Amino acid sequence: MNQKKFFFALFFVGSIITLSVAQNADSLKLTQSKYLFSHFKGNGEDGLHLAVSNDGLKWEALKNDSSLLIPAVGKDKLMRDPSILLGPDKKYHLTWTVSWWERGIGYAESYDLIHWSEQKYIPVMEHEKDALNCWAPELFYDDVEKQYLIIWATTIPGKFSETDGQDKTPFGARLNHRIYYVTTKDFETFSESKLFYDQGFNVIDATIVKDGYSYLMFLKDETNLPFTPQKNIRIAISPKAIGHYGKPTEPITGKYWAEGPTVIKIDNKWYLYFDKYMENKYGLIVSEDLVNWKDLSVELVLPQGIRHGTVIRIND
Repeated sequence: MNQKKFFFALFFVGSIITLSVAQNADSLKLTQSKYLFSHFKGNGEDGLHLAVSNDGLKWEALKNDSSLLIPAVGKDKLMRDPSILLGPDKKYHLTWTVSWWERGIGYAESYDLIHWSEQKYIPVMEHEKDALNCWAPELFYDDVEKQYLIIWATTIPGKFSETDGQDKTPFGARLNHRIYYVTTKDFETFSESKLFYDQGFNVIDATIVKDGYSYLMFLKDETNLPFTPQKNIRIAISPKAIGHYGKPTEPITGKYWAEGPTVIKIDNKWYLYFDKYMENKYGLIVSEDLVNWKDLSVELVLPQGIRHGTVIRIND
């Protein structure tokens, strides 16, 4: 072996060892942490970022704050709004927004959050030729019906004409979202896509959690001009995972322009994280009763540049 080949081989082996050590360190952090925060950065071009915490306040990034999964599906190959769910099959299931303007979503699965399956493109709205997008797909496991539920926001121009034309800006023109859904038991076959939530206003970024015998859907009221702009987080409640979610509560995120809600119960308190996207930072409010909320944003420590994601429990 000549000297050049020798040093190349040495560099290659060294890189493998470094990668293995880093993965082992991340695996240890995952086994020693209670909570996981999946998120993206920038426009989602570099893929999946993960952070861990034991108290819900101080979060530490995995893999030196670099991506654990590079997006490979969709025209734009983005990975925005990653939603992770640990299913009863002991797999971590992941969905995400693949593009600003595409009629499907991304999917992958993992047993350890480090090694991921081949990515899939799920064409949930391809049958709607006028649909503009599929934003922020969120996962929920319905333990009553023993099936997975995926919800997301789509605009179909003209379908809800009473709230069309709210936004005259170049980016927002024609956007008038409602929430849609599919169900699946295996992420191989899916139900027909159907309307999930319409209460007469533009809505995005919906996520569901179970509270006893009730189901709570945290959502962003996206109402814009010519009505009073809202841009806040509210809660709708249903007796079933797929059921009638009624009119939402009053805003619970105060003056903030907020989106990307994710919620988890820690020590009998609801922790609601949300993206204060106009301020380029995250917010946190906490409540014992879902009515009175305390702002703990100043106590929140997150990786820099974190965007819309999902918080889940990974260990007791």
